[in-house]
Amino acid sequence: MTTLAGLELWQLVYLALCILLAAWVRGYSGFGFSALVITSAALVTDPVPFVATLVICEIVLSFGQARGVIAQVDWRRTWTMLVGATVVMPASFVLIARMGEDVARMAISAMVLVICVAMARGVQFGREIGLGGNLIAGMFSGIANGAASGGLPIAVYLAAQPVAASVFRATLIAYLTLLCLIALPSLWWTGLLSVDSLVILAAMLPLMALGLWVGGRRFASANPQDFKKFTLILLITLAGLGLLRSLLW
Repeated sequence: MTTLAGLELWQLVYLALCILLAAWVRGYSGFGFSALVITSAALVTDPVPFVATLVICEIVLSFGQARGVIAQVDWRRTWTMLVGATVVMPASFVLIARMGEDVARMAISAMVLVICVAMARGVQFGREIGLGGNLIAGMFSGIANGAASGGLPIAVYLAAQPVAASVFRATLIAYLTLLCLIALPSLWWTGLLSVDSLVILAAMLPLMALGLWVGGRRFASANPQDFKKFTLILLITLAGLGLLRSLLW
């Protein structure tokens, strides 16, 4: 028995639970939704049809959080990082085409994992990094976005600085939204964005809304130190999943 998008009922139930959990994580931390869903989907089905939908999901989730975060966004940092990402993104797709997406994702995940382990051992920047550092971080993100991992370098970069939890979360949400908006024309041109993408999106919306709401409430009552610890664990998990996905699938 097949249902939506040719998936069987057990696959839909599994994916629904994964989407709900990923939306909770996004509501709490400000990132991680797409990486968790795409990795989970790859276990039971071809994840490629979800790619365009997840880009739209990131935009929808950000609009859902806009009222609570927009005043906390470090806009100067956001725009500088975005300039860096936009400049190198065209070259990143050429680089990924030559390296192969799996090799690129493996390299990015390994880099994130090493940095996170160093951070867990107490390695941090003593102060917030200025304009030049933001531009370079955006460039790394633009390169990583060729392998659908553009958020990870920025999350690591912000987590390694003494940035308030509310500013970290809000800035990451704003940055990822704008990055996804820039990616939409390319997805349409390559044919990845279609009517099916919107059908999948409509099915995901109630689960996303519920998870986002619960995760947002959890963040509102969270201790900043608990938030930093959760962020570090999440980054290590996502980097580990990225390595596994590259090695096994």
